[in-house]
Amino acid sequence: MAKRKVIKISGSEHDNPIPAAVKIGNMVYTSAIIGNHPETGQIPETVEQEITFIFQYMEEIMNKAGGSTDDIAHLSVYVIDRKLKQKVNVEWLNTFPNPDDRPARHTTVKDLKPGVNVQVEMVAVL
Repeated sequence: MAKRKVIKISGSEHDNPIPAAVKIGNMVYTSAIIGNHPETGQIPETVEQEITFIFQYMEEIMNKAGGSTDDIAHLSVYVIDRKLKQKVNVEWLNTFPNPDDRPARHTTVKDLKPGVNVQVEMVAVL
């Protein structure tokens, strides 16, 4: 039986005892990734910066797991307004420019923690 390895990232301290991510065997699973500022823990003033931080955290998690964003298999993206999907797509295309080499993704409109506009959960296979 594989043992979980907890992956901690900058700015990922939770109010609850939940890790940012875990690696178990060759799989990586995340908790909710939000775009808080890594130094202050505050949500940035712009949703674009919030999304940029989310994608930076995804990369940090994958690096600490021993992989890269190339190993991401699926993203669940939650937004407070469907219009934000287009803003997510900007960073999505920066991270995954090749249309033949992208993770699967599903975007859902959902109520999120106050102040949070976008949240991501990720599954990766190393």
